[in-house]
Amino acid sequence: MKNEASGDEWTTSSPAIATLPNTTNTPQTLSTSPKPISVIPPNSPFRQSKSVPHRSLPTSQPTMAPRTRRMTAPKILVERDSDSDEESSSSSDEENEEETVADEVADEEEEEEAGDVGAAAAAEEEVEAKKKEKSHITISLKKVCKVCKRTGHQAGFQGATYIDCPMKPCFLCKLPGHTTMTCPHRVSMEHGVHPAPPRNTRHSVHYVFNRQIKPNVPVIKPAYIIPDEVDCGVIRYHSRRVTCLEFHPTNNNILLSGDKKGQLGIWDFNKVSEKTVYGNVHSCILNNMRFGSVNNGTVYAASSDGTVSYTDIETGISEPLINLNPDGWQGPSSWRMLYGLDVNADKGLVLAADSFGFLYMLDARTNSQTGESIRIHKKGTKVTGIHCNPVHPELLLSCGNDHFARIWDIRRLESGSSLYDLQHRRVVNSAYFSPQTGSKILTTAQDNRIRVWDSIFGNLDSPSREIVHSHDFNRHLTPFRAEWDPKDPSESLVVIGRYISENYNGVALHPIDFIDVSTGQLVAEVMDPNITTISPVNKLHPRVDLLASGSSRSLYIWKPKDKSQVVQEKEEKRILTCMQAKKKPKGKGESDNSDDDICSSKGKKRKRDESLSKLALKVKQKTFKGL
Repeated sequence: MKNEASGDEWTTSSPAIATLPNTTNTPQTLSTSPKPISVIPPNSPFRQSKSVPHRSLPTSQPTMAPRTRRMTAPKILVERDSDSDEESSSSSDEENEEETVADEVADEEEEEEAGDVGAAAAAEEEVEAKKKEKSHITISLKKVCKVCKRTGHQAGFQGATYIDCPMKPCFLCKLPGHTTMTCPHRVSMEHGVHPAPPRNTRHSVHYVFNRQIKPNVPVIKPAYIIPDEVDCGVIRYHSRRVTCLEFHPTNNNILLSGDKKGQLGIWDFNKVSEKTVYGNVHSCILNNMRFGSVNNGTVYAASSDGTVSYTDIETGISEPLINLNPDGWQGPSSWRMLYGLDVNADKGLVLAADSFGFLYMLDARTNSQTGESIRIHKKGTKVTGIHCNPVHPELLLSCGNDHFARIWDIRRLESGSSLYDLQHRRVVNSAYFSPQTGSKILTTAQDNRIRVWDSIFGNLDSPSREIVHSHDFNRHLTPFRAEWDPKDPSESLVVIGRYISENYNGVALHPIDFIDVSTGQLVAEVMDPNITTISPVNKLHPRVDLLASGSSRSLYIWKPKDKSQVVQEKEEKRILTCMQAKKKPKGKGESDNSDDDICSSKGKKRKRDESLSKLALKVKQKTFKGL
């Protein structure tokens, strides 16, 4: 058939189909979809011709099959393309010759490829041998940050110093643009703190305050007495971390402590080895405790098990006054925990607040609940603390997880009837009235801020001062709380533990800070090289210049250094280490109690103390001065 445009002769034939033999692994073209296979003789009447130009090649030049990638595969049908085939001739002899030549060329190519592979393998072996002879160690100098996963800087502890990520806001002041090491509040705590001017509200209550209470406040601020030396301590006093501390109201040597397990500890730190721990008071975290207003031998305690207990510290007998979970555990949505606790001696009330925002009032004379619970914070939020005003007993201060501290009047206490709402940016850990006049307010929030209001009779829309301090923490720590010094007549000295560690001679220590909240200055930071744990719980003695601190499971008593003597003899500190007893194999009738200490939980007085000294417990005696 001729093409009318060019006059050339066109012939077509069906594509040649071949079955790949089992002995070769070099397919020419893989078929992507199955097609029916048929072989049509060249002289068949069904063969049709197309207008395809035919250019026959001389038989002396064999056609080369297209090179494909070697692969091991089972028996595969291969279909050739018409483009890859050289045009077949019109006779069957030429087709047979082409197939024979293609098979020969394929065999030659396999041999050539095998030779090439062998040469390449030999070359690779030579290169590997050279590499083994001269093996180089490659060290990457790129610094990868563990926080943001970027290169060029590192974050975390470098020795005893913590370096934070420059791509994140400052961990201390929560502001971007600098790191914690270069934060101006770290260099100078009073940075940005301006003493508030006196506010004259011309309020009648403010007039009474200036007339009756303010004359008792000295005009000249007395010198601070800072307890900066560890006098005695008990290591591993509790089996879990310490959660609260309280001094005895009349006995200067008695310190009470609560822990995460719900145990109540009573320690006479004048006799270091005499310690008592009652384990039957609560079954969960002991969050707060207060001494009774009538009987100094009893103490109220609020726990996360939803009960308020009334415990005799001499006998250890405890009675629950209120139980918010009488049916036991019914799931986290219904389990109530008690956190805030305070005693109003003038009203004869014991006040407690739970994790759902409700306040409960108990009669201290009958030890029973009076009235119904009142919601004082947002529903479903935890009330972290409550405090009654020491001068105006009808005023109540509360704080919670809803980022508010609220002032209430107990005489008309209703839901939503707060006198003032002091807003914060994050959770408020604690809120206290000043101990002597009750006119100031001190709060501690999770945004690393200590806020002070100088007068509750003035404008409370904004705090008088905000002091940046490191007390933001993660889990597994008791919340930090800034507390007043009850002996300071100027009501300006507070104490609080520090979260960020400092490098002291190559050791990472967490000091306890004494801050003047009237100016924001850091008065003193006390630390001991042997105390490397964080001290979030701190309590100043109401009558003696002493500080009690709870660090992890240990208790320490700090006192001021005696600088009057020119030559001082080195006096050994009274430190008692309570080592955990080794576990014995359980037998019949024996219980596995992992919290048992070598020191008995009931204290066996002198005989037990002598046996402890024989067991290599370090007890060093020293008379306690000043008491």
